[in-house]
Amino acid sequence: MSILEIEGLTFSYSKKEEPVLNDFSMSIEKGEVVGILGRSGSGKSTLLRLISGLEMPSKGTIKVAGTTVVSDRIYLHPENRGVGMVFQDYALFPHMTVKNNILFGLSRLPRNERNQRVGEMLELVKLESFENRYPHELSGGQQQRVALARALAPKPSILLMDEPFSNLDADLKESIREELGVILNKANMTCILVTHDRNDAEAICDRSLMLGLNIINE
Repeated sequence: MSILEIEGLTFSYSKKEEPVLNDFSMSIEKGEVVGILGRSGSGKSTLLRLISGLEMPSKGTIKVAGTTVVSDRIYLHPENRGVGMVFQDYALFPHMTVKNNILFGLSRLPRNERNQRVGEMLELVKLESFENRYPHELSGGQQQRVALARALAPKPSILLMDEPFSNLDADLKESIREELGVILNKANMTCILVTHDRNDAEAICDRSLMLGLNIINE
């Protein structure tokens, strides 16, 4: 079953500019981890913003888990799309503990289920003893795992990751790549990973797309 289906997606930042994405189509099966590679300005991050609902395409349709989230007549708001996102800078709330950062996305769950879900996420990312710490008290790798736990907590249909390793040094990047692959596999999570580094994609992804070129790493 295709969790994500994109057909004929076109987007430009102004009417005078060439489209960043032009008639772009792709589909992703449940549990697949797909890398999106390309030079700066090729539309990698824009694609994630369109899927998540942070931008509106000029043409095209996007379906998530069988539901049309955007077309020429439909627009679902980001919070209703079943999409989780991990940003390049992690975007953790500095005034909130690890636990409360993860709780933030769980407001729709019954109160008695929220703490259980937080516990499951902390166990998944191996941060059980860090729930009362604040982001500034964590390493870069730990912050990334909190951001990942927060994105996974509401059980999204698909997870979008935008250059998740760009702020990590080379040694940490290698170990975090391995951890991320294990976490995604355990959670059976469908994921799009945007990166400029082919090594990231080769380490984690089932296949990769180079924007504007053919599929690689099948």
